Amino acid sequence: MSPYSPVAEPPPRVAARLRRPRRPRRGSALVRRAASPVALLVLWQLASATGVLSPDKLAPPAQILRAMVEEWHKGTLQAATGVSLQRVVIGFALGAVVAVVLAVVAGLSRIGDDTVDPPMQMLRTVPHLGLLPLLVLWLGIDEAPKIALIALGVTFPLYVNTVAGIRGVDRKLVETAGVLGLSWWGRLRHVVAPGALPSFLVGLRLSLGVAWLSLIVAEQINATSGIGYLVTDAASFGRTDVVVGGLIVYSLLGLATDAAVRLIERKALAWRLA
Repeated sequence: MSPYSPVAEPPPRVAARLRRPRRPRRGSALVRRAASPVALLVLWQLASATGVLSPDKLAPPAQILRAMVEEWHKGTLQAATGVSLQRVVIGFALGAVVAVVLAVVAGLSRIGDDTVDPPMQMLRTVPHLGLLPLLVLWLGIDEAPKIALIALGVTFPLYVNTVAGIRGVDRKLVETAGVLGLSWWGRLRHVVAPGALPSFLVGLRLSLGVAWLSLIVAEQINATSGIGYLVTDAASFGRTDVVVGGLIVYSLLGLATDAAVRLIERKALAWRLA
């Protein structure tokens, strides 16, 4: 055969498989990601069993699991988790509404940008956790300061990312939509919102992480319910198993909310993977 002879084209199905990037299997990826946490748990248990790690300082994983099962059977773990979830949901909802409204005003209007963005940039540099004493003085010692602290933690990362997403939308697309007869609401819904969605979802993940961090701090101040109260009460009796177990519950709740947002991201931004 001559080196200049035409090469036969592969069948369409074969060509499609050749062009399609090979993705790693989800099961094998989960196994790889779970290997290091499992190894750390095994080393932790071995260190406790051999006396290298004192149970008085840090309870072993098996003891923590037994303590959490005991709290579950007593009903205290479910009640504490429900209260903490309620605080996060209310605080997150308030902070998200404020962040999105201010981001739309600052991102779509020059006057709004000049009015809203400077104070927001100033306030976001203030560590919001340090505002807890002021919130207690202003709002009392009940639920209000806890929810306000969570709302503050949510507002700023979500605002910054949403504004960045809105400003990243091509202005020519917005102008073209106006020429085609779309109203202001139509342009916001069909052009601006889809363009800003990736940045908004990034801000959503960041703000959820800050929400759980804010909850941990808020529930250490005069709490009579919630996971923080469970941890504080256990610490006063030297129950490191319940203390560490409560912190693990915090982390699992944070991972669950982050996974939910990632699922929404995969569904809403499926066009990026096409």
